[in-house]
Amino acid sequence: MINEEELFSFGADLKTYGPDDLIFSEGEVPCFFFLISKGKIKLNNYNEGGKEFIQGIFSRGQSVGLSSLFTEKAYPVNAVAVEGSEIIRLSKAQYFQFLKQHPEKYFTIIQCLSEHMHYKFLMMQSMAFQKPAQKLLTLMTYLKDHHHDKSEDVIQILLTRQQLASLTGLSVETVIRVIKSMEKEGILKIQNRKIFY
Repeated sequence: MINEEELFSFGADLKTYGPDDLIFSEGEVPCFFFLISKGKIKLNNYNEGGKEFIQGIFSRGQSVGLSSLFTEKAYPVNAVAVEGSEIIRLSKAQYFQFLKQHPEKYFTIIQCLSEHMHYKFLMMQSMAFQKPAQKLLTLMTYLKDHHHDKSEDVIQILLTRQQLASLTGLSVETVIRVIKSMEKEGILKIQNRKIFY
């Protein structure tokens, strides 16, 4: 999205997070632009019963919490490291100064936010109308369509059963049952517990 060295030249720092470390929490006021340099970050919420709902999982080169910087509103989600991660952090004031000096970066921001909205619309439609198998297919098709190497006919779904459940609002048991059924139908393959679609 943005060259890391450009961010460092504006005073950014590099923060290291371990698995399950909190980057920011729901209700917190945005103070930084975050760019993932290494690892994976999930955006999540919890319902009253403590069940996690994952809003999205992001990796190297992607930003988290970007829309909240522009709305002047508190974060509506938590950002949590899925694995050991490194994040470049630039203060909000410096980030806006960076954009003033590099207005061409606004197009990249619009692309990023539009992609995130597209994903949200797909998943909202999936949640509202579709059966469990269709919810999983919607998610896996999205991941396949946005895979960096479009020449591959089959990709490995790099998400756990728990993450698939949390992303689709299903229980883990339902995800396991539906994936087995999809394998029997030839929709996907399971090799060494890994899902290929």
